[in-house]
Amino acid sequence: MGAAGRRTDRDGAQRTGRAAPRARVATLVVLCGLAFAAEAGAGIYRYIDADGVVHFSDAPVDPRYRRMETHIDEGLVITPRPRTRGPAQRGYDGLIARVARLHGVQPALVKAVIAAESNFQPDAVSRVGAQGMMQLMPATAEELGVERPFGVVENIDGGVRYLRAMLDRYGDVVRALAAYNAGPGAVDRHRGVPPYRETRAYVERVLQYYRGYREDFERPLPPDSLVPQAPVASEPGRVTNVAVEGR
Repeated sequence: MGAAGRRTDRDGAQRTGRAAPRARVATLVVLCGLAFAAEAGAGIYRYIDADGVVHFSDAPVDPRYRRMETHIDEGLVITPRPRTRGPAQRGYDGLIARVARLHGVQPALVKAVIAAESNFQPDAVSRVGAQGMMQLMPATAEELGVERPFGVVENIDGGVRYLRAMLDRYGDVVRALAAYNAGPGAVDRHRGVPPYRETRAYVERVLQYYRGYREDFERPLPPDSLVPQAPVASEPGRVTNVAVEGR
């Protein structure tokens, strides 16, 4: 398929109308091409950029590409891994959407990180001392100016700002998530996702949750998750006052 990337269909939904047959034919051609390349030993590579766009290639020239594990069904179609839905929780969606969009991060990605880090528990503390919804280490929280790491608004705002910094630093979601989990030093040393089982499982889990949570922000939010007033920022790009603070 070459080095040019292509955008994936988010939900895998079938198109309707006259475009449907063409879409199905195009999809079959792509799948057949991928299957042929996999059988020939060429391998299929992918990376996810900072905007959440998935790029595929059978001849990657960008170091961000990583080889995919493929599965052949009767020698024809590469079957995707089943999508894992994250924990069902929509009570914080309004807050997540506002803070994420303030910092230019996909709300579904922020929700996926929270689900993987703390399972939406504001008082969560890890075995290494990470705190709150987005599991900020005390030193990181101090650098970010987060005075109350167990305060829902401050913790999410600090975590999203840190995630934004990692996205800007690496330019793709995979390495940004690895840095969020293992630290940017580890990503720099290994020039990519570190070979740590925990970090690789974490990245895969967040990406699966991310795909599942996208639809949460494409349909109307439930009334109890809506923030009745807009965030007020005392400093550019930092949320300091939201009505649901302290939930």
